[in-house]
Amino acid sequence: MKIEALKKIIKETVKEAIQEELKEVLYESFKAGARPQIVETPQMTPPPVQPKSAPLDRQQIRESYMNVLGDMKSQFTTGNIPTQPLQVHGPVDTTSPNGKLPDGEVSMDQIMGIMNKG
Repeated sequence: MKIEALKKIIKETVKEAIQEELKEVLYESFKAGARPQIVETPQMTPPPVQPKSAPLDRQQIRESYMNVLGDMKSQFTTGNIPTQPLQVHGPVDTTSPNGKLPDGEVSMDQIMGIMNKG
């Protein structure tokens, strides 16, 4: 007998044995399994209703937002951003996929200079 044929016979025998064992386990689990009992209640009670708070007027809403913001508003100004003036040296590639804009910020003086040239 060839080794391949022996392997095939063993594989089929083991597979059948495992399938039979699984069938028995499943049958026993269904047969002995506890069935949940259904208990009916006479009437469902609705959940308690939370009382609605009085609507806030505009001033109270504004104060609520101011409390949430707190001291953060002083941190969100342009004075806190470190800037350096825009300086373009030589040709700058901004059109290719690997291109990028030059580093730096454009000041209002530079913008006014561009607008006054036209």
